[in-house]
Amino acid sequence: MKLAVVGCTGLVGSVILKVLNDFSLPISELILVASSKSVGKSIRFNNKEIIIESIEDALAKKPPIAIFSAGGELSRKWASTFAENGTTVIDNSSAWRMEPNIPLIVPEINGSTLNKSDKIIANPNCSTIQMVLALKEIHQRFKIKRLVISTYQSVTGTGVAAVEQMMNERKGIETEMVYPHKIDQNCFPHGGEFLEDGYTTEEVKLENETKKIFNDNSIKVTATVVRIPVIGGHSEAVNVETIKPFEMADIQLALKETKGVIVKENNAEFDYPMPINVHEKNEVFVGRIRRDKTVENGINLWIVADNLRKGAATNAVQIAEYLIDNKLVY
Repeated sequence: MKLAVVGCTGLVGSVILKVLNDFSLPISELILVASSKSVGKSIRFNNKEIIIESIEDALAKKPPIAIFSAGGELSRKWASTFAENGTTVIDNSSAWRMEPNIPLIVPEINGSTLNKSDKIIANPNCSTIQMVLALKEIHQRFKIKRLVISTYQSVTGTGVAAVEQMMNERKGIETEMVYPHKIDQNCFPHGGEFLEDGYTTEEVKLENETKKIFNDNSIKVTATVVRIPVIGGHSEAVNVETIKPFEMADIQLALKETKGVIVKENNAEFDYPMPINVHEKNEVFVGRIRRDKTVENGINLWIVADNLRKGAATNAVQIAEYLIDNKLVY
């Protein structure tokens, strides 16, 4: 089984390699692809030095699976070409997510909808992935009516340059401004581009992707995205209103029975999910589980996950694993 990683030197790409090593997929040849300035250099993987190749050379090798993590522009240019060449592309950018015929996949939720004809598969936005996984069983058992979301997103979601901006600010070094404001010791309610209605593209992704993954356009979603000076992961305060009534014990049970979710809640010991504790973990962590007393069927949840792991790399590798295990690729 040949597998290509396009964008192997980027922040997400490097984590994809770590996750691939952890998952031990049956890969006979790992094909590493990066920009022209990196071609010819090597990356160590599984105790071997692998030479970085051009995307044209990777295409010629016809890998059954290629994980793209090099931005939307490259994905729009090359994903279809790889797909037409027989490769199943798992794309980590936003380029294909809302295309009607492209599956948007979180394997634990809707992996079973995949089939051999799906040659481009979209990996959802990081903040969407962790939220919908935490809400999976709640939606199945009690049907979600409305979500009110506030995110507290790590600078790693923007990339290496954003991390460098924050770290340089902490050192008092003048630096390239990736964000419109200083990020260290600050937070700002701005993720993505502003739209005419005042929302941002990151906020709209949460709305649209949630509905697509759950295959339910009746869910009402409103979101505010906030960037904070954190490296470890994304946090979300999510207010959930369901159609069916529930007991809080039912919610606890639903969360504990959700594969990939860990309930971390011991208020007496001040034990709740935090980015500093979920860093480099593949699971989604949920705590501060409370009934919302202002509506008939409401809950408040605090959801935290490493955005480079389950929010990106881990989910992409799990899609690849699902394709291999279910013989949807050759």
